[in-house]
Amino acid sequence: MFHSKEKFKEEFAKRLEQAGGNKEPRLAYAVLGAMVREVVEEDWIRTNKRYKESETKQLYYFSIEFLIGRLLGQNLYNLGIFTIVQEGLRELGYSLAELEEMEPEPGLGNGGLGRLAACFLDSLAALQLPGHGCGIRYKGGLFTQRIEDGFQTEYPTDWIKEMGNWEIRREDLTVEIPFYGRLHPHLTDMEWVKAVPYDMPVIGASNGTVNTLRLWQAEISERPLPAHKDFEEYAMETAAISDRLYPNDSLVTGKILRLKQQYFMCSASLQTILKTLPCPVRQLPAHVAIQINDTHPAIAIPELMRILLDVEGLEWEEAWYLTTQTISYTNHTILGEAMEKWDSHLLSALVPRVYEIIQEIDRRFKAQLQEQQCKEEAFKKMSIIDDGIVKMAVLAVVGSYKVNGVAQLHTDILKNREMKELYRQFSGKFHNKTNGISHRRWLIKANPELTNLITESIGQEWIKKPILLNNLNKFAIDASFQEALKAVKQTKKNQLIDHVGKAGNSPIDPLSIFDIHIKRFHGYKRQLMNILHIQSLYDRIKEDSTFRPYPRTFFFGGKAAPGYEFAKQVIKLINAVASKVNKDPLVRKHIHIVFVEDYNVSHGEKLFPAADVSEQISTASKEASGTGNMKFMMNGAITLGTLDGANVEIVERVGKENAFIFGLHSQQIMQLEKHKSYRAQDVIEQSPELATLMARLLHGEFSDGSENISFIRKQLVDLNDPYFVLKDFQSYATVHEEMVAAYANSAEWWGMSVKNIAESGVFSSDRTIQQYSDEVWHLEKI
Repeated sequence: MFHSKEKFKEEFAKRLEQAGGNKEPRLAYAVLGAMVREVVEEDWIRTNKRYKESETKQLYYFSIEFLIGRLLGQNLYNLGIFTIVQEGLRELGYSLAELEEMEPEPGLGNGGLGRLAACFLDSLAALQLPGHGCGIRYKGGLFTQRIEDGFQTEYPTDWIKEMGNWEIRREDLTVEIPFYGRLHPHLTDMEWVKAVPYDMPVIGASNGTVNTLRLWQAEISERPLPAHKDFEEYAMETAAISDRLYPNDSLVTGKILRLKQQYFMCSASLQTILKTLPCPVRQLPAHVAIQINDTHPAIAIPELMRILLDVEGLEWEEAWYLTTQTISYTNHTILGEAMEKWDSHLLSALVPRVYEIIQEIDRRFKAQLQEQQCKEEAFKKMSIIDDGIVKMAVLAVVGSYKVNGVAQLHTDILKNREMKELYRQFSGKFHNKTNGISHRRWLIKANPELTNLITESIGQEWIKKPILLNNLNKFAIDASFQEALKAVKQTKKNQLIDHVGKAGNSPIDPLSIFDIHIKRFHGYKRQLMNILHIQSLYDRIKEDSTFRPYPRTFFFGGKAAPGYEFAKQVIKLINAVASKVNKDPLVRKHIHIVFVEDYNVSHGEKLFPAADVSEQISTASKEASGTGNMKFMMNGAITLGTLDGANVEIVERVGKENAFIFGLHSQQIMQLEKHKSYRAQDVIEQSPELATLMARLLHGEFSDGSENISFIRKQLVDLNDPYFVLKDFQSYATVHEEMVAAYANSAEWWGMSVKNIAESGVFSSDRTIQQYSDEVWHLEKI
């Protein structure tokens, strides 16, 4: 460990000389990474030894995504040597910030699901709880987003070649994954894929604990291929398993690949867990907890049954008991179409033995329901296999011992609507665990200026106990603290301008309101409503010489799935409006639009601290939780949003007077959907402003041609505006006016900002993880 700056400088200089002695930053980055890796390895070995000797219960968090971000800076912070290294490098002529920029962004996730998983791993290690991640080592991740002529274009990414500092290939834990073949597990007409784990350290904050993120890579097996299989075809199919996150599943080949990925990750992880189990398999639940993060890893349930039945030789009842006392399930969606389903014929072809087990689980559960004289409608909803479709969310509920939503509203909707029948059947399984974020990444690392201000004001105990941020409440009306906070915000705005300025955006007013909307692009997240409102502001500025609004800069960031044409057209629309707005010499004095290309964790670390306004405008009852809302809040931005997901709990903490809430409530939305009583055309006809806006949109006047908004037209008109963009539009415009008026009152605004920071501690992922551990996993600090 580098106990002093001078010791670090001496060791760094010596190793740099041994490595060639030149002053190239890339060499400095490699040397620094290797030094940090050595420090980490010592703690990693000691941690694994403690776990092994204590035979403690360990958690394995199965997730298809882990959006971990760059690791160098975060690892330095968690080791407690960030300042030593930063200052030592500066004195040697290097910038740590510049070296951090050389690290590629690991392509292991897309949005909130993956970032949540990364925050959870961070909190597990920080709390010294034995918990590890299990995922896939995607070579190319999702994709690199480039905006070309306003359109999203997807390019392949290869981040792995630069990640040698953090990965260890564990050849000794290689396992084989079976696909296809006949039902009997011991016959040889199966197609096998080798799964090789790469382990990455997850470092606890200044506590010596290092847990593991295990990522699986698919490689060619040495077993003979079935006679009918071409080797080159097999090699390409194998490489594809760990090549890309979320392959396009609009075609059958994409569906097969997605299912292969899910089974590959679950089978490899389960085989290794059981292979290294420190006890007889009948004691599994006492030593292992497995949390499946959404339905992607739900196939772990029948796969664990397969191993217990076919490999361990257990009888059905005992295997089922062990499985359902080991696996717990987090649901992340309210949208029915997002609750994963698979065609039976696809499962039966790709993993026939697993499908046979799913059939038996379904048969036994249906027999139980029939004994209870379950009504036909409820019976159908609770069927795991229904009309040739396997419903993975139902399988996940039936095959787990705990089921949770990720915000109180989300959990209530699951219990009262989406999973009402399952909740009645398994009421003891359902519970809520509101999401959280790592304050170490999203406040301390991303915003050291605010961190220092907080520590100077209330001491540093909040760093380990973030709930103590509530001690800031006494500064909500303190003028000097408000001025200091305002200065911090301006610093972060200037840093963001510098960051996005390198991407070629036109000049940004640093004194404007920074209004930021960064999310995965989807209809229910309503980026469309935001850009339509900006277009309406443009129209008013051009047509009304008395309307000169307070300057605002609107930031957008996020990716659309390659096959999701509606979302891609919204991105095109945003960039088309941006081009017009930003070039207009009158309008750009008042509104400005920035689309942050290829949004990722590193961009987020600049965007969240700089925000004045947090756009959280999803259709009420559609967002499970959100975590971006918490990151904005923790950095002092004010929520402008609907009462959806965790927004509800944020508003409960800060009070409605410290947020800007608009739109229909969840119950109103659900009633309109239930009774099919909403007509978008009525809303358009009742609003001259909206009628004009829609006419211009649908004729392509501000979208570079009407052919570029065909899917937008279809959603708003042909599909009757399913996400209530038009219904909530006027309310959204009104609350923006209220927000601008509040911003003009400096004392009011910065008091609101202080209140949001002060109440954000409850949304730390440390709180979430401690609740999971106490109430679900029953882990012990080791």
